[in-house]
Amino acid sequence: MNEKWIEKNIDSFAVKPNLIDYEKEYKEFDWEKVESEFEGLRCGGLNIAHEAIDRHANSALSEKTALVWLGQNGERKTYTFGKMKKESAKFANVLKTLGLCKGERVFTLSSRIPELYISVIGILKNQNVLCPLFSQFGPQPILQRMQRGDAKVLLTTKKLYEKKIIPILEELPELRFILLLDSDEDESEKVLSYSRLMKKASDIFEIPHTDFGDMSILHFTSGTTGMPKGVVHVHKAVYTHWISGKYVLDLHVDDVYWCSADPGWVTGTSYGIITPWIHGVTNIVDEGEFDGARWYKTLQDEKVTVWYTAPTAIRRLMRIDSEPTEEYDLSHLRLILSVGEPLNPEAVIWGEKKLKLPIHDNWWQTETGGIMIANFISQTIRPGSMGRPLPGIEAGIILKNDDGSITEVTEPNKEGELAIKVGFPSLFRAYLHDQDKYDKCFVGDWYISGDLAYKDEDGYFWFVGRADDIIKTSGHMVGPFEVESTLMEHPAVAEAGVIGKPDELIGQLVKAFVSLKPGYEPSEELKRELIGFGRKKLGVAVAPKEIEFQENLPKTRSGKIMRRLLKAREMGLPEGDTSTLED
Repeated sequence: MNEKWIEKNIDSFAVKPNLIDYEKEYKEFDWEKVESEFEGLRCGGLNIAHEAIDRHANSALSEKTALVWLGQNGERKTYTFGKMKKESAKFANVLKTLGLCKGERVFTLSSRIPELYISVIGILKNQNVLCPLFSQFGPQPILQRMQRGDAKVLLTTKKLYEKKIIPILEELPELRFILLLDSDEDESEKVLSYSRLMKKASDIFEIPHTDFGDMSILHFTSGTTGMPKGVVHVHKAVYTHWISGKYVLDLHVDDVYWCSADPGWVTGTSYGIITPWIHGVTNIVDEGEFDGARWYKTLQDEKVTVWYTAPTAIRRLMRIDSEPTEEYDLSHLRLILSVGEPLNPEAVIWGEKKLKLPIHDNWWQTETGGIMIANFISQTIRPGSMGRPLPGIEAGIILKNDDGSITEVTEPNKEGELAIKVGFPSLFRAYLHDQDKYDKCFVGDWYISGDLAYKDEDGYFWFVGRADDIIKTSGHMVGPFEVESTLMEHPAVAEAGVIGKPDELIGQLVKAFVSLKPGYEPSEELKRELIGFGRKKLGVAVAPKEIEFQENLPKTRSGKIMRRLLKAREMGLPEGDTSTLED
């Protein structure tokens, strides 16, 4: 037994874990039996909004607190399941009155305010498709996603509308309405007041028959080539949310749960909205951005029991010179989880030392819709490992052959691509408007993740790296092509190549290599100008934090910029095969 492994003693748990015998549950698991966990609609079918809110509002949990909202200026609001049912019914009626039909897309662009969470449930009730946007995106990423997603309605705040939507509005002719969440008056026939519409709406709404395979959420994820991909999920994905909430988050009905992820990203919807509520759990939402002291105080004051956060946040907390369990009462906290990028072993061990709890890493993707591989509360943690597959999930390591086929790796500790056997309910159903790209994600009955990993002798999976060039920065996925395209809109830029540069705090920072057009000279002033240009267009989370000028960027003979070579040179690594490099 490795001395760094963290063993668990089930007898020491104050709350009995939902999963105790992993091997038995994994062997006997059957997805079809999960259906009994849901009530279903009276008219037939399955709707996420009903399972998350209405069925609890119709039960003994009606007066239980569903949402605790903490405003960035100290406000605190609570909403029961009963109130959430009525408020979300109002918004479903608003959408219905506006003429929104089943399957039409409603985009959200907002900070973490209660109206956003109410609206998410209302969107799903009216059988519209939720399309979350990250509020720190700049106008260009917003435009790309709204165009590709066929946006019909946008929910946003007045400030974000004026700053980010007005500049691109003429390029969105199919957008019918913009609803301002914080405005009391309509601005035009198209730009309407959310509160005015809600005051007029009925708080009674009967959810229509919803098929298991009806589209529910459209998430966008960036790739290394091309524009952002629209990842299609369906209502039956809630099966995976239920199982992962039970086995990974170990949710019990008395828990107080906090997921720090923004709902503009998949974690913030799957595990910041849907999963806690389908389990009838009180959900904490903090409007404020990261602040170590505030976060510890929130854990203390709200008596949080289960906390799901990101490696970037953990690393920031690690940099604070403090003894959190001496300065704050964290005695209610019983489980800490992390996702977004691999969690280094030091962070897992730091959690055990400083928070008196190890941090449980897990792995999944926007395309899988829910957690696939995890370190479970009752099982041994091997720091640095992603853990083992959930019951119902078959994971493997595969090697791609020259003829397009694959070989599954059977020997332990051999690297290959991480793949998941199809057949689980939350697997994405399409890349919107891009069937070819979707088809390329599968070989036989395997979904190929694009992540490199290996599996040890006991079935624990270990992350090695990304097979492509995707950049993970502060838990966000950034596609180089998106950043490069925007930089090239600047009159001085001829070409741009973007990579992720390792950073201790945020995982990777976005660095751009830029070649200039004739008539422009490299300078610190121009460097600052380009960084500012990127931030204005893309938002702080996506824009490059470093710019380096190069006269010529390395390219293949076909003209493709070799990001791999840029990264190797930046980090002083072997350059590998350069046979396709342009002379």
